[in-house]
Amino acid sequence: MLELFGLEVETQGRAMTTALLALERNPSDADRLEECMRAAHSLKGAARIVGLDAGVSVAHAMEECFVAAQLGHLVLRQNHIDRLLSGVDLLSRIGSAAETPAELGKFLAHFAQAVETPKGTSSESAEAVLLTEPAVTASTHAVAVSPPEPAAVALEPAAVSSVDAAAARADGPRQRDAAERVLRVTAEKLNRLLGLTGESLVESRWLKSFTNSLVRLKRLHHESSMALAAARESLAGQVLDEQTEASLSTSQRCLSQCEQLLFDRLAQLELFDTRSTDLANRLYDEALACSMRPFADAVPRFPRMIRDLSRTLGKEAHLEIIGESTQVDRDVLEKLDAPLGHLLRNAIDHGIESPELRRAGAKPVEGTIRMEARHFAGMLQINISDDGAGLDPDAIRRAIVRRKLTTVEFAAALSEAELWEFLFLPGFSLRDAVTETSGRGVGLDVVFDMVKKVSGTVRASSKLGVGTKFLLQLPLTLSVVRTLLVEVAGEPFAFPLAYISRTLMLSREKIEMLEGRQLFEFEGVRIGLMSASQLLGGVEQAATADHVPIVIIGEISKRYGLAIDRFLGERELVVQPLDARLGKVEGIASAALMENGSPVLVVDVEDILRAAQRLASLGGLSKVPQRRAVVPGQQRKRVLVVDDSLTVRELERKLLDARGYEVEVAVDGMEGWNAARTGNFDLVMTDIDMPRMDGIELVGLIRADPNLKSIPVMIVSYKDRPEDRLRGLQAGADQYLTKGSFHDETLLTAVTDLIGEPLA
Repeated sequence: MLELFGLEVETQGRAMTTALLALERNPSDADRLEECMRAAHSLKGAARIVGLDAGVSVAHAMEECFVAAQLGHLVLRQNHIDRLLSGVDLLSRIGSAAETPAELGKFLAHFAQAVETPKGTSSESAEAVLLTEPAVTASTHAVAVSPPEPAAVALEPAAVSSVDAAAARADGPRQRDAAERVLRVTAEKLNRLLGLTGESLVESRWLKSFTNSLVRLKRLHHESSMALAAARESLAGQVLDEQTEASLSTSQRCLSQCEQLLFDRLAQLELFDTRSTDLANRLYDEALACSMRPFADAVPRFPRMIRDLSRTLGKEAHLEIIGESTQVDRDVLEKLDAPLGHLLRNAIDHGIESPELRRAGAKPVEGTIRMEARHFAGMLQINISDDGAGLDPDAIRRAIVRRKLTTVEFAAALSEAELWEFLFLPGFSLRDAVTETSGRGVGLDVVFDMVKKVSGTVRASSKLGVGTKFLLQLPLTLSVVRTLLVEVAGEPFAFPLAYISRTLMLSREKIEMLEGRQLFEFEGVRIGLMSASQLLGGVEQAATADHVPIVIIGEISKRYGLAIDRFLGERELVVQPLDARLGKVEGIASAALMENGSPVLVVDVEDILRAAQRLASLGGLSKVPQRRAVVPGQQRKRVLVVDDSLTVRELERKLLDARGYEVEVAVDGMEGWNAARTGNFDLVMTDIDMPRMDGIELVGLIRADPNLKSIPVMIVSYKDRPEDRLRGLQAGADQYLTKGSFHDETLLTAVTDLIGEPLA
């Protein structure tokens, strides 16, 4: 019951604080007075139930003060609000410690003298009494409190709120809204549920690719039926024996029945696929909603913090909160308290000017700090802005040079956007002296660290004399991460997009050596180069292209370029923690399943950066080849094989590899198009019927690209009708073969005719 009372104080104290701050700006707001009355009344009843006499006394005194204000005997001023807010604090201490604070007597004496003022006394007299510092005697502590009455009904914490129970105990039955039933579920169980729904969502997506494969089977079945019908027509003028005629009739009838059965079952499967995917999506959304909480849960203390801090610093300011109902992931919400607190304190201390300066600048004496939360482009955006003095770029340049972060010349060349980035460095501050509020340079560093830990971003912008704005962009949930998929040593890895500065294709000729380390220049800055295969484990691939794909990670002065094998595209992944029995896997943060059900590891970028710095200090970084690995005077020719059939794809790869060609494979037209654009191939071999993008469309895209149009393209398909061959050649294919040619040298001969021998 004491725990319930503590929760009651937290909830009702938050409501009362919000209402009191509103009354400070508008003392005649009757609705806010009523809210304060209800909160004080509920707390009084709840304290009486659990036998906290001190809590009953404080809540009753505050309630009497609100009654006096409602009757017009008292007008709540700033000092009154101070007293009442101290009452909220006192109740919080009583609720958390379950003991009587020493200052209880003085607090009660203030309110007792005011509310006992005769009704005929003016409100000014009552205010004077409330603001007077009364002498506190021992008798002040002896506040008469009626003992709690015996419980009339059994309380069920999961079903009945202590607010309603307290009110019912204090005043008997009253009209109120029905309380919603609440169940307590541990965060661990909720996370497991969310993980299972994420897996369900991934599995439902796999069904789509299976359905697509059956669609292809249906087409092949139809073509078989048509081929058999054509064969019967070609034999129409010949005399067939009875057994052959019966076999042909039976085959055609069976094929027709199978085709109809396949058509019906495929229609049912497609319907099931649609319903299953929809159900999995709704299940995941509902599970995700269970872990979401309103943004208001993260900000209850900030309006009062702004009020108290501004008064301490001799300033006037108020906080506007927009988007309190915006839903935020529970884990993200819990991490927001410290960063938001730092940003708001900075807004008061560094941003909002003194009343004198604001008057001189023709600004309202009271400054405004605005905090807004909203969903945008699948992310949570939090904007914190003030109408204060803004940031002085020249002052930041001087601070950068003073702390020896760069030279005077380089600082002068920095743009404002680049200057704001220095604000987030550890230990950076514009204050020369340390005060109780700021000067140590840890505030924005905390903000930056938290944002990066949840794979978000933070940006600052400012205009001198107008104000400053900070934009935090965070994931709506930590269970889904936007990533860049790459291939390293033949394996896929996922990099969270929030940790990637840029990606590029770097010419090997631009790789430099300096004191035994590899570097490359990017946007006027030299960046260290390292091999991703060394840091993530795996065998370094031989250099086969003139350019190497690079992922730039890190911030400002700690940037590194990771050399990978190739880019695989962006994905939104439902991440799962690694099994605890594995311990900490170096370089890996978590895992996920891709749409086809195959696993992928999510890279721990901070871990990678630490490993890179450690290896660099020891001189153990491996080198990225600066030239293509070729035999003197010779070079292996590269072929891209695009086919959705694993059997066909591997057969073609082995045939070509055994002949001496270097082969890369793609599982469908879309992946083939991405590979063709990022690789350097001498020939593209493609099937026609593939999911996402068929071979005809792939050929058309290659022929339309000025950088790829000269690459020979060969179509290898089961379709052997003249119209199919004509369609492929009209799309731009240089050669059209049927897959029946695998059993002889036709395929290899056709490849040699198009691009020559494997070694050039």
